[in-house]
Amino acid sequence: MLKLMRAPSKYVQGKDALLELYDHVNDLGKSFLFICSKSGFKAAKPKIEKSFDGRDAKILFEVFGGISSTGEIARMQKIAKDNHIDVICAIGGGSAIDTAKATAYYEKLPVVIIPTVCATDAPCTGLSVIYNDDGTFSNYIFYPKNPDAVIVDSSIIVNAPVRFLIAGMGDALGTYFEARMCLKTNSLSLENGGITKSAMALCELCYDTLLENGYKAKKAAEQKVLTPAVEAIIEANTYLSGVGADNGGLATSHSVYNGFTALEECEKTMHGELVAFGTLAQLVLENAPMEEVEEVMDFCVSVGLPVTLAEVGVTDKTRVMTAAEKACAPGESIHNMLGDVTPEQLYHAILAADAIGMEYLGK
Repeated sequence: MLKLMRAPSKYVQGKDALLELYDHVNDLGKSFLFICSKSGFKAAKPKIEKSFDGRDAKILFEVFGGISSTGEIARMQKIAKDNHIDVICAIGGGSAIDTAKATAYYEKLPVVIIPTVCATDAPCTGLSVIYNDDGTFSNYIFYPKNPDAVIVDSSIIVNAPVRFLIAGMGDALGTYFEARMCLKTNSLSLENGGITKSAMALCELCYDTLLENGYKAKKAAEQKVLTPAVEAIIEANTYLSGVGADNGGLATSHSVYNGFTALEECEKTMHGELVAFGTLAQLVLENAPMEEVEEVMDFCVSVGLPVTLAEVGVTDKTRVMTAAEKACAPGESIHNMLGDVTPEQLYHAILAADAIGMEYLGK
């Protein structure tokens, strides 16, 4: 198996980074379509206009429909064609990012990602989740390259609701443990290659950064203030987790998320929150040392990530088997675990993780 490593061509992060956007993307083209979420449009448009003011470039903003659907992507493609666009840009969260990536891919154009929250590691990855126009899942698109540029304005991120930052920490939490398992089982990364030492180093650094800075970043973000800890967590959530997961692979944590999306009671639970709980379930499946389980539990509780079923919205434990069966469907990343994992084994691990979490919380 050949080892493989991919990442965005350029990653820029810092306070008011968007005021220097033109300088970082002008080599890509002269006309830019910004595909925006509603909140992203409001947060980023003034800074982008200031950055492009007086420059020899055309900019166009378009608020997208809310999900990365086939119809919405086709609409953005038409806008790009009609306006002779050179560069596709995303402003917003995961859905806006996935829509822009797909539009750029089909139009054979470069793509620039401008996240306005860091609730997932989508900005740096080379894939998109695509939905049908009715909101049901359609397919994944795995791209031949990662984004051409990722520009993260920390002052916008820190002013988003703090729950997004915490959820991003939950998504990042799974990065090291899932990659560690893929390395152990010689499984392919999301880039369909072997795992490099560089990838594992990023995954380990991601976990270490969460432990060192997570609580401090949460407290600062609650006050909407930008500190070194917040900057560190933004980088962990966005770059370390994104590039780490892409090149390290997935295991149980993300399969648990996919499984729990089958339960309507989890509809309001964020992706990263379920990934964090899924990480605890993976540690139970691995029979990881209790010291490691407690370290992860300490972190989750300190930043406000769930450690029990009740905290992700599940009060009827008989429902867990439904989630476990979906999480163990053919093609799921849980099959990168040692041996294999049956729905019954995952069901038992989830209930055990819940019991440990309840005892930890004194319930």
